[in-house]
Amino acid sequence: MSQPFRTIGLIGKPDHHGANQTLRKLFYWLHERNYQVLIEQRIAKQLGCTKAEALTLCEMGERCDLVIVVGGDGNMLGAARVLARYDVAVIGVNRGNLGFLTDICPDEFEQKLGPVLAGEFDTEMRFLLEAEVYRHGKLKSTNSAMNEAVLHPGRVANMIEFEVYIDDQFMYSQRADGMIVSTPTGSTAYALSAGGAILTPNMNAVILVPMFPHSLSGRPIVVDGESVVKLIASPEMGNRPLEVSCDGHITLPALPGDEIIIRRAKHKLRLIHPKGHSYFEVLRTKLGWGSKLF
Repeated sequence: MSQPFRTIGLIGKPDHHGANQTLRKLFYWLHERNYQVLIEQRIAKQLGCTKAEALTLCEMGERCDLVIVVGGDGNMLGAARVLARYDVAVIGVNRGNLGFLTDICPDEFEQKLGPVLAGEFDTEMRFLLEAEVYRHGKLKSTNSAMNEAVLHPGRVANMIEFEVYIDDQFMYSQRADGMIVSTPTGSTAYALSAGGAILTPNMNAVILVPMFPHSLSGRPIVVDGESVVKLIASPEMGNRPLEVSCDGHITLPALPGDEIIIRRAKHKLRLIHPKGHSYFEVLRTKLGWGSKLF
């Protein structure tokens, strides 16, 4: 079998001793096996690897066959928002806390990555969301999210009023601390903390989860993944500043009366796992679910 990956990129968690250790080991392990290794420029200086090129995330997306993200799920989310635009496979080595997306243990990366580099792996296509803020019909800002896009007031315990439309059909108005619009990938993140359901990654669906709704009838709702979600905060709120957060990393400013449009992005992330990867095993482990009884 021909090797599916020849040019491999390394992305890490900046200023993290454990991640840097794993990245150094990975670099020399790959270099000894004659792979062309490229390193993301933010961590290249920290590693001190002079034998590899230091590139931006976009350059890595254009040139790599595989990108290995060493860090936590947050590092994977940041990389995914860029790399999803390119036809590049991405795999994660966990140097964070939960590790829903970065699922390879750093102490066993040789055993896990060896078969992957030989072509034995499972592939998942994870979709992202595109969030856009329109003011008086003009696009003011946009960004993507792999987990969720969240409309909120930017300050703790400040309730806002907003309307929710699905494919231009009015669904309801809501008084709450905000609204989470989540992908299946993000359904185990912020949306789960707010009481949302878990969606399996292969579902073409989006879940809307109100944050601390004023009414007891405010419940999460799952809609088709092709739906266009529109949120409009009440103009009667004056000029109170609002925010649309993408994965908790990127913030788009908004004002009452703005239209926030959230839809599935055109590109998907090609996430790969070692053969035999089980999503439900990950859930059992990370969420402390019960094991088999017999």
